[in-house]
Amino acid sequence: MPQLDFANPMVLAQAVWLLVIFGVLYYVLNTYMLPQVASVLEERAGRIAADLDAARGSKSAADAAMAEMQAANLKARAEAQAAIADAVAQANAAAQSRAEALNARLAEQINAAEGRIAASRDAAMSALRGVAVDTTTALVTRLTGRADAAAVDGAVGRVLSARGIG
Repeated sequence: MPQLDFANPMVLAQAVWLLVIFGVLYYVLNTYMLPQVASVLEERAGRIAADLDAARGSKSAADAAMAEMQAANLKARAEAQAAIADAVAQANAAAQSRAEALNARLAEQINAAEGRIAASRDAAMSALRGVAVDTTTALVTRLTGRADAAAVDGAVGRVLSARGIG
């Protein structure tokens, strides 16, 4: 291979220039380029670390806010349930008092109606004796031609007494 023939002065000069160019390139990269790249990488790593720390802080704040919201939600639900139970109890008490008032008014009306019925029954029973005496007198008069009012009244009284009417 002619490229590796070091006896040739041209190959030796090329090798020297290769070393010189690589040395200069190494020096320029090492002193100017690589420190800038390293500083950019360090700055980026620092920014990423700061962003991660901020994200962790935000996550812990969000978790705390979420726990606080859940606690407030549970408290609000408990208060709402208590308010609902109180409203139901008040409605039941109001309905109970209205039912009791209605029952009392109905009982009063029933008692009044029973009194009217008893008065009507008593009036009908007292009129029954007069009607029975008149009817019996008319029948006896029609059958026999004459009727003894005292005898008819006594007979009707005995029959009504026997039946418990009067």
